[in-house]
Amino acid sequence: MTGTFSSFQTSLSALRYNQLVMDVASGNIANVGTDGYARRRVTAESLGAATTPAIWSRAQWEGNGVRVSGLQRLVDPMLDSRARREHGLQSYFDLRQTVLERVETGFGEPGDQGVSAAMSTFRTSWHDLANAPSSTATRASVVTAAGTLVDSINAQARNISTEQSEQRQNLLGTVSEINTLAGDLANANKAIANANMNGSDPNVLLDQRDQIALRLSELTGGVGTIRSDGGMDMSVNGVALVTGQVAGTFEIAAGVTPTGGADGNPVSFQITDTSGTTAVSGGMKGEAGAITDLLNVTLPDYLADLGAVAKSLADTVNAQHQAGYDKAGVAGVALFTYNAADPASTLALAFTDPDLLAASSLPGGVVDGGNADTLAGLTSFEGDYQRLVSTFGTQVASSARQAASQLTLTNQVDGSREQLSGVSIDEEMVSIMQGQRAYEAASRVMTTLDDVLDTLINRMGVG
Repeated sequence: MTGTFSSFQTSLSALRYNQLVMDVASGNIANVGTDGYARRRVTAESLGAATTPAIWSRAQWEGNGVRVSGLQRLVDPMLDSRARREHGLQSYFDLRQTVLERVETGFGEPGDQGVSAAMSTFRTSWHDLANAPSSTATRASVVTAAGTLVDSINAQARNISTEQSEQRQNLLGTVSEINTLAGDLANANKAIANANMNGSDPNVLLDQRDQIALRLSELTGGVGTIRSDGGMDMSVNGVALVTGQVAGTFEIAAGVTPTGGADGNPVSFQITDTSGTTAVSGGMKGEAGAITDLLNVTLPDYLADLGAVAKSLADTVNAQHQAGYDKAGVAGVALFTYNAADPASTLALAFTDPDLLAASSLPGGVVDGGNADTLAGLTSFEGDYQRLVSTFGTQVASSARQAASQLTLTNQVDGSREQLSGVSIDEEMVSIMQGQRAYEAASRVMTTLDDVLDTLINRMGVG
């Protein structure tokens, strides 16, 4: 209704609204450094005449004040979905790059301590022996160089095996974190549904939901879908992990034992929920996907190729060594031994007695360095190793480029989200000042109305 007293109500609504505007802006400023916080904005609607007029009457008022219609989180679901996808890819490339660079550093190539340097020293020692086949010291140098080469190959294989073991342990921790987050997301979904039913503000819960979903995407490359009740479902390669208030269990189906050992099978996953167990097929992204690719493909392939180099070295040298004669004129024996199931890790010297080196190409104890000279010219295994290292280096460089390219996309999406959801001190200060001025104006209206009533009540009719 119109009248002086209704104007008080209009002013009061303005005071309440602008007070809330300043409170919300203050809250945004307070959370400027809070991870996952999406800034809020007060939404309002104007109060006017009734939307459904009475049959025999008409509304006699206009502009009855303002009413708060809600507290809005400034987010874009499409940007959030894109961010989860890009962060899942970024985690995949980053972890893969980190591991490959660490493995490459362990090779020591190029350098004085790597396998390549050991191979070169090994060949040089045979050259020296060819020039002085009767020298005990030169023979001892060949045995030492051969032992150093064996140790270098063993060490490189051991580094790969150690990295595999560490990644299996890392995968166990990742799976545990995935399940914890899945349970947290289901609980957040429940709390959001309850808040919406009770009319409470769910915005803090929605911030938590988005943070959990983002981390799950970083771990699994999972896809989140917003529900009608405000919650979020999460699936991994099309298999549901979280559905509403129910979380499934993400499990290692094969490849890694509960203690972190290898069971001899490729790493695979499954999700178990109330409907049963479903295999997660296809290539995963996120950290779990990167670890899976490293354990199933990259590291085993390199270890197998290194084993091929070790086998080529042993077979080539052994064949030529057995074609010569040792210091006593006896036919040479194998210099290296290995287990065919794992040549790189099991490569070893067959003997350590320098006199057994078959440097001579003639029998009967003739002092001759012909076979040593031939052994010095064997280089096929060196070429195999150089190709192996070069191929792995190309993989490392490619992984670094992919991570850098993906970082550009990830930063672009994060920047767009920050522009929308991030707190700007300047913007919030403007909001506070606008609220302050509007609050002062509404206060002034109320003061003026108070003066009007004072005149109307206390001074009317006074002569």
